[in-house]
Amino acid sequence: MIFKDYYKILGLKGKEVTTEEIKIAYREQAKKYHPDVNVGDKNAEERFKDINEAYRVLSESASKRKYDKMWNNYVGKKRAKYEESKRGKTSVFSDFFNIFFGTMDNKKMEDSTIKDEKVPKKGENIYTEITISINEAFYGVNKKISLRTVNGTMRSFDVKIPEGIQNNEKIRLIGQGKKGENGGKSGDLFIKINIEDNSDFRLIGYDLYRDLLITPWEAVLGTKANISSIDEEMKIIVPKGTQSGELLRIEGKGYKDGKGSRGDLVAEVRIMVPNEITEEETELFKELAKISHFNPRTIK
Repeated sequence: MIFKDYYKILGLKGKEVTTEEIKIAYREQAKKYHPDVNVGDKNAEERFKDINEAYRVLSESASKRKYDKMWNNYVGKKRAKYEESKRGKTSVFSDFFNIFFGTMDNKKMEDSTIKDEKVPKKGENIYTEITISINEAFYGVNKKISLRTVNGTMRSFDVKIPEGIQNNEKIRLIGQGKKGENGGKSGDLFIKINIEDNSDFRLIGYDLYRDLLITPWEAVLGTKANISSIDEEMKIIVPKGTQSGELLRIEGKGYKDGKGSRGDLVAEVRIMVPNEITEEETELFKELAKISHFNPRTIK
């Protein structure tokens, strides 16, 4: 007797497969050889019938066990040939199927295919992004965003952004994506948060960076300078001989890390030279130039 290899017909490499794997394989093959995709192709039409036949058998545990047992007895031992297609012009199933699994008319076959095609399918997720300020991210904020739907209408969403949200973090609105099919759940809406630096702060990881402007004499003599973090004012010690570009760090005064702690406030020193000075100041600088032996161009 000539047998069909239903696993091969569905593109499966072995018999140790799950029901879900069989279903996925069936959908892939059915889509590839569907008559609507291969109009006028008789070979594709026969192949499509084989695919439905194979799925009908392997998708039910009882008939799958019976098929596997029969394959082992007749093909595995005797190494007999199996048929690729052996059906009559008007038959829905091949003789092989009819002999061992009973017959099924065209109406039942169509109902079986339609039933599988109406499996609930979850809708696609939607991805978008918005930009917020460092202050909004630090304290939390409510935002309203609008997106254009597939039919051209605008749809608005209220988005609650929690305090301390991280840069590039995503907020998920469950069920606000595209609608599902055949009763399936709607997809989700994912909103990526971009935190924008401002004129005061730059966010790097959990640390907040800002400029600290000091005078040349403060840099030479050292000083205590006022500086503001995002939520409080404080003083920072500028050591003697501080250079422009040096970083002074205050621990625990930076951005929230999402674990109950905070990063650091990092002050980047910028030594500022006055654009205009008085005659007295000019004379003092001239006197300093005479008595000072400092020359930065000779430092190695």
